[in-house]
Amino acid sequence: MQFPWAGHKPTSYMVFEKGLRAIPLSVELWLHYINFFIAEYGTDPSYKEKIRKLYEKALAAAGLEFRSDKLWDSYISWENMNSNLKNVTSIYERLIKTPTQLYSHHWDNYKRHISIHHPKEILDIDTFLKLRSEVLNKSSNYHVEDDDEVGLDEALQVGESSELDAPPGMLPSMGDEKEVKKLRAKYIETREAIFKLNEVEVSKRWTFEENIRRPYFHVKPLERGQLKNWREYLDEEISWGNHNRIVVLFERSMIACALYEDFWMKYAKYLEQHSLDGVRSVYQRACDIHLPKKPYIHLAWAAFEERRDNYPLARKILLNIENNVPGLAMVCMRRISLERRNKNNEAAEEMFKTYIEKAVSHKTRTFFSIKYARFLQKVIGDSDRARKVLNDALQIDNTNEKVFLQLLDIEYQSQPIVEDRVMETFNRLLKSDVSLDFKVKISQRRMEFLEDFGTCIQKISEAYDEHQKLVKEASIKKKRLPEKEQFEEPADKKLKAEINPSVPVDHSIPPLPPVGPPPLGPPPPPEPPYGYGPWPNVGYGASAPGAYPGYPYPSYSSGYGYYGY
Repeated sequence: MQFPWAGHKPTSYMVFEKGLRAIPLSVELWLHYINFFIAEYGTDPSYKEKIRKLYEKALAAAGLEFRSDKLWDSYISWENMNSNLKNVTSIYERLIKTPTQLYSHHWDNYKRHISIHHPKEILDIDTFLKLRSEVLNKSSNYHVEDDDEVGLDEALQVGESSELDAPPGMLPSMGDEKEVKKLRAKYIETREAIFKLNEVEVSKRWTFEENIRRPYFHVKPLERGQLKNWREYLDEEISWGNHNRIVVLFERSMIACALYEDFWMKYAKYLEQHSLDGVRSVYQRACDIHLPKKPYIHLAWAAFEERRDNYPLARKILLNIENNVPGLAMVCMRRISLERRNKNNEAAEEMFKTYIEKAVSHKTRTFFSIKYARFLQKVIGDSDRARKVLNDALQIDNTNEKVFLQLLDIEYQSQPIVEDRVMETFNRLLKSDVSLDFKVKISQRRMEFLEDFGTCIQKISEAYDEHQKLVKEASIKKKRLPEKEQFEEPADKKLKAEINPSVPVDHSIPPLPPVGPPPLGPPPPPEPPYGYGPWPNVGYGASAPGAYPGYPYPSYSSGYGYYGY
């Protein structure tokens, strides 16, 4: 027979080794490799041990695969061919403990192997003597002399010659056929308990295995049901707690689900409790081979290395994904944060400046400008530079509400608060090209600021007047919009009206407070402390009889947080 690798043995050997390093769970590849080795060296007696080691290496890599039956059968067949019956028994001893697809077939073959050979031929001397001692003691204790004791072997309908030699130190009666049958029956009985336990293990996995439709790799996406089956199978295997089987199942899932980040990260997370080198190997295979453009797996790997103070490798990982997929803000910020956590603030600043200069859009520039301003204020402690960064951003884009909010935040965080600087920011914002609705909210916040920190009542009155003008302008604009484009009343106001319908909700513009001396008539009620009456708990534009119009905290939309986003 002419093999395709004939004449190229060294090259074939290297190709096989390379393939098996990449896919160690490939049973077919192992069988091809072993057949190649047997074809080339099988006739040389000195290579038998090397072939046996190759089989053992294959079983260590892929023997726990649920569909590895052909590999086990090949090993058993080779040992049988070389008349190594004790080795065959040893292989079967491991196989009947291993959940595989053809577990019942292997059990039948094992019983046949026991039934056609004398126990002395298939068992090592210690096991044989122990088994015979148990059989003889049982017969002596219970005086069993009839053939009923042989039940299992009788069912196998096996006969045996009585002319076999007994091992050294054994009585000649050991060649008795009836006693041999008892030994076989006893040995099978002890192994049947192991087989039953293995049968339970197989049954736990059978449904999951039956639902696997594509155990091989393909660029086409897997169906949701397949992904769900793999995830549930992995969760169950982890709960059963057999580490070797868990690793094998993860490796199997990595073949079919190689393009899915969550499987790789689940595998790495599991291995963190067992082998750090294994975790690094999983991340390396995922990021360098299968998912070079997927950011989350790279971020997870970088975080893993950073937790172990391996900053050079973490930097390399993040730089690699940034080169593969430029422009990802999450990757850019992770690189900056890595340097900040490493107390390398100069490098972090340089990155901020680079990202701002190379920004391809105003939105991107604004994002990094706000982040840079926060860094300068909160980490470096330089509020002046933070203001400059934000003012530079406003020179380019005067309509970005987030930049204004961040600028306000800087002023609010100053200690002590400088009223003139805060008012300058408010006024600048109200004169900018932001939306009218946003101006109304900011105007309301300005009144709140003046009430809390203002030093001049005249400014409060002027701010109130300007606020009323903005509210009126917004109301008119809203009425001019087509009915379908008008905003609905906020849900919280609807709820209040439904709970207490007696409370009037008037959306008209409240009248200005009276100016001049009070009219003649009954004296007014005594003034409350601090010189002003209680303000009603209503929003801007609402009024209550005889009350000074109030302006509580603005109800910001969900699109804006306290810091701008």
